Amino acid sequence: MAGTSGRKEQSENIAQESANGSVTDKEPVVSKPYVMPDDPEEGSVEALAKEAADARDKMLRTLAEMENLRRQTQREISNAKTYGISSFAREVLDIADNLQRALDAVPAEAKEAAEAGLKALIEGVELTERSLHNTLEKNGVQKLEPLGQKFDPNFQQAMFEIPDASVPAGTVLQVVQAGYMIGERVLRPALVGVAKGGPKT
Repeated sequence: MAGTSGRKEQSENIAQESANGSVTDKEPVVSKPYVMPDDPEEGSVEALAKEAADARDKMLRTLAEMENLRRQTQREISNAKTYGISSFAREVLDIADNLQRALDAVPAEAKEAAEAGLKALIEGVELTERSLHNTLEKNGVQKLEPLGQKFDPNFQQAMFEIPDASVPAGTVLQVVQAGYMIGERVLRPALVGVAKGGPKT
C-alpha cells in the first residue's frame, strides 16, 4: 500500500507542476542545412598561385632593371670612347692654332717668291697641319667651317660686328679662331665676326 501511495503522490506532484507551468513540452528539433568544410587543398592552390605571380612579377622587374643597367653601361662606355679625349683634344687644338698662325703670317706673295729652302719649310708646316687635322678627325674631332653661314650661337661666339650691307645681317664674315666639335658636342666654339647693316634673315 505504501508503493501505491507513493505513485499517487508523484502523479499529484506532476499534475501540480503542470498546472503551475513548471513542466513544458520539449521544443521540436529543427535540422540545420549541412555546410561543407573549407577544402584545405583549394586554399593551398590559391596561396601557391599568388606566390608564383609575385615571384614572376619580381623576376620581370629584375630583368627590366638589368636591361636598363646594361643600356646605361653601354651608353657610358660609348660616351667614354667618344668624349674621353676631350681634354687632350683641347690641348692639341692649341698646336693646330699655332700652326695656322705660322702659315697666316706668310703672305701669299712671299710664299711664291720664297727660296726653295723656305718653300720646303712652309710646305712642311702645311703638311703637319693637315696631318694633325686628319688625326683629330679619326678620333671624332671635326673642324667647324662657319664662314659665310648664318651665325649660330650654339656653335659660334661673336667677337665683333662688321658693317656690310651686301650680305644678310648675322652672316659670319670672319673667323678669328676655328671651332671644333667632338661627337655631338661642341669642343670649342668658333670665334667669329658677323655682318650688320644688311637685310635681316
